[in-house]
Amino acid sequence: MNQLELFLPCAAGVEDYLSQEVMRITGRSESDVIKQRGGVAARASWRDVMLLNLHSRLAQRVLVLLSYGAYRQEQDLYRMASEVSWEAWFTPKESIKVEVTAQHSPLTSLNFAALKIKDAVCDRFRIKANGVRPDVDTHWPKVRIYAHLTTDQLSLYIDTSGEPLFKRGWREDTGDAPLKETLAAAMIVATGWLDDPAKILPLYDPCCGSGTIAIEAAQMLCHLPAGGLRRFAFEHMLPFQKHVWQAIKEQAYAASALPTAAQHPRVFGSDVSHRMVDFAQRNAERAGVAALIEFRGGDALQRMPPSTEAGVLLLNPPYGERIDVGGVAGSARTGGGRSDLTDGRTSGTFVAREAPQAEQGTDFFEQLASHWKRHYPGWTAWMLTPDMKLPGKMRLKASRRVPLWNGPLECRLFRFDMVAGKLDARDAAGSP
Repeated sequence: MNQLELFLPCAAGVEDYLSQEVMRITGRSESDVIKQRGGVAARASWRDVMLLNLHSRLAQRVLVLLSYGAYRQEQDLYRMASEVSWEAWFTPKESIKVEVTAQHSPLTSLNFAALKIKDAVCDRFRIKANGVRPDVDTHWPKVRIYAHLTTDQLSLYIDTSGEPLFKRGWREDTGDAPLKETLAAAMIVATGWLDDPAKILPLYDPCCGSGTIAIEAAQMLCHLPAGGLRRFAFEHMLPFQKHVWQAIKEQAYAASALPTAAQHPRVFGSDVSHRMVDFAQRNAERAGVAALIEFRGGDALQRMPPSTEAGVLLLNPPYGERIDVGGVAGSARTGGGRSDLTDGRTSGTFVAREAPQAEQGTDFFEQLASHWKRHYPGWTAWMLTPDMKLPGKMRLKASRRVPLWNGPLECRLFRFDMVAGKLDARDAAGSP
């Protein structure tokens, strides 16, 4: 178990950050960590598997490669799967699920491919375990087996994570379309906010929703393990030793420390929906970082800077094909007060839903940019969006454009530097 081949999938655009994280967590060198498309491959030990599951904030899963080779038809999949020593990893008492992904595979049915692999696993256990075979559970399996097919190659993995790693264990209260914790962590890493521990600036999410960005930032600030509140699939596997795992967790928490206000600035979040602010507060309490974050209600177009020191604005505004504005930007169109929030995702100051006027979202972003120019000089604003034309709509120049994918959506994390004295005539007059 000291010479394992791992693959850690991640969102597209995160590979560079993940490779650095894997080396930091495991202490492995660049020769053992290889960046690939959609993830990172690594040579590591069983102990590293547990460390990566506990500490990684960027990986989606930690997979162990058990077989790799050429195939031409479904029978080749059966043969390769039957040659894997599954009995060294788990007993037939554990339920299983086989999932298959493919790129340009000549096979006509991935479901049939998954069936052949499942049959091979069960048939091997019948031989090795006196006729006893594992049950199949497609909803809550104890063991997940992943197969990836290319044009002519099969890779077979066993999943040591179980539930995807973005499920940290603290988020119980959410909105309709919450940001995944892994992507929030990637956004934070991309800003370089924690690069210099001696100079960590205030971080503020003015569209915080259920608090994902702020909570991830606070946990990263005090070095809390990402997976400290959840269970993992490797706990059901034969190489697992409870006392070793317990020692790893104790060491992780011993290395973490909640900073005092004198040592580090606090993390801030606000949202126009007071319901979402309440969700964020409860999530922060479960995550163990409520003391580090100040959540408040309020419209992003009205909120003043939460600290006297200029810092980092970081947000993932909700987006759809059209954006309907809430709060101040929407009240002018809805006759005052809150706009209708019954349809779509609530976060920040607007709601992603079908709107009668496509330009409404543009109006919000123009007003937001004007607000930042007037009241946030010296701050650096980072915004994740699939709208590649957003800088033009905000009449701001992006100093950086970091490619990141939010699920199937290709996005950019734009950086805008708020420089004092850069108001044009419309901004100075306070025009929307």
